Amino acid sequence: MTLLASSEFARFLKAAKQATYAGQNDAASVAPLLPGSKQLEFAEGDFFYRDVYVGMCRFVGQEIVYLSGKPVWSMSYSGGLLPDTPQAAAKVIYAFLRTALRALPAAFPVRGPASFEVGSYRYVCQYSGCLGAFQGHEIISGTGFPVYELHFSGGLLA
Repeated sequence: MTLLASSEFARFLKAAKQATYAGQNDAASVAPLLPGSKQLEFAEGDFFYRDVYVGMCRFVGQEIVYLSGKPVWSMSYSGGLLPDTPQAAAKVIYAFLRTALRALPAAFPVRGPASFEVGSYRYVCQYSGCLGAFQGHEIISGTGFPVYELHFSGGLLA
């Protein structure tokens, strides 16, 4: 059975994402390997997940899943608040983003659902591909205007 055919991998990936950034779990934060970065980790069975990113209002990062110590899957991402978005809005926007990311779909547990709304904020995620090879884009709008965007891509490493 291939890694992608394993429902265990998709279940682990969803659990890892919900236990780290999306869940705002401080217990997942560890001393970063790279100076000035933030590092989140989650382990279960033979799987290990690491998310390392730098920046806050604008950021770049990489997630890697290891199986028995070998890197098998990765996703890179970059994005953040759009230039016209006040930095003072970051806390509210990122709290909304975490809520959307906790609703990630079981079939493609990479980012949030295709569409998600709470109050005046709307999250939209579009992607092409599958867990093996994908690319996508997400955007958050507040009162009808884009305030945040992120681009992501990744897939299997072997």
